[in-house]
Amino acid sequence: MRDDTDDVMGLIAQRIEDRFQMPLADLRRAVGAAPQANPEATSVVHWHGLLTEAQGALEKAEDALVGVLSTTPGELDDPAMKLAHQVNAAVAVRDGRAMVVNHLLDPNAPGKRGPGAWRGAEPAARRGPALPTTPPALPHTQGVPVRGATR
Repeated sequence: MRDDTDDVMGLIAQRIEDRFQMPLADLRRAVGAAPQANPEATSVVHWHGLLTEAQGALEKAEDALVGVLSTTPGELDDPAMKLAHQVNAAVAVRDGRAMVVNHLLDPNAPGKRGPGAWRGAEPAARRGPALPTTPPALPHTQGVPVRGATR
C-alpha cells in the first residue's frame, strides 16, 4: 500500500513543481524566506505540509493496525476496532487535505474564475445585486408613543 501512497504524494508534488516551475524543496525555502511574495505558493506549501503530516499519521495508524491484526487472529476485539476507526479517520483527513491541494492547484476550480467569485476579490470587481432594488420603506412612526420615554 505504501507504493500507492508514494505515487499519490509524488503526483501531487509533481503537480506543485509543474505549477510553480521549481522543485518542491526550493519552493518551500522561497516561501519561508518571503511568504507574502506569492500568496498562492504560500497557501499551496502550507497545505502540502499538512497533507504530508496527515500521510505520516495515516502510515503510523496503519502500521499499528497491521501489528494488532497479525498477532490476533479471528474476530476483531475493541482495541483493534479502535485502531481501524483511527485508520479510517486518518484516511479522511489525508484525502480532505489532498483535495484542498488539488483545488489550490486547479486554475479552473469553482470560485476561481470571474470577478468577485471568491471572498478575496477586490471590491471593484464585485457586482451589484442581480435585480434592481430600492431601500425598504420604513413605517412612519412619528406620534407613536414609546413606553418609558418622557416628552
